[in-house]
Amino acid sequence: MTTQTTVTPVTADLTETPRINFAKAAPRAFRALIGFDAATREGLDPALVELIQIRASHLNHCAYCLHMHTNDARKAGESEDRLHMVAVWREARHFFTPREQAALALTEAVTLVADAGVPAEVYAQAADHFTDEELAHVLALILTINTWNRIALSTGKRAGTDER
Repeated sequence: MTTQTTVTPVTADLTETPRINFAKAAPRAFRALIGFDAATREGLDPALVELIQIRASHLNHCAYCLHMHTNDARKAGESEDRLHMVAVWREARHFFTPREQAALALTEAVTLVADAGVPAEVYAQAADHFTDEELAHVLALILTINTWNRIALSTGKRAGTDER
């Protein structure tokens, strides 16, 4: 007899004691992350940047970042149809270019790296669609949004309270 364990994401209790303001508590680290984030975007299509950030935020259950990046994507001209399909892009491939699909697959693999690593075929597909420099920037962007997601989740950031 096997037992199946279900992992349920822990949701923030927004009525709990306020948590630190990361930017104020660690300003040098925060500024360094802002600089890294800005550098990751160089040479990448802004729409692709938002798709990557949205997908990682879905996977990490980060409502704060998801709200922020879907709004940013809308402001940049992204369609509602595509925004609704990001979470299910594999079933709605026709909404996304092969390049975007490769970036989304890589985003999933890197974000969920502890589950199965980054499969060779996922990496190869991304390498087929991006130059080495672009691929490095895509990887850096994925790392950055995962860091932002973890900061937002750890510090109890509330969706809809973007402080930028």
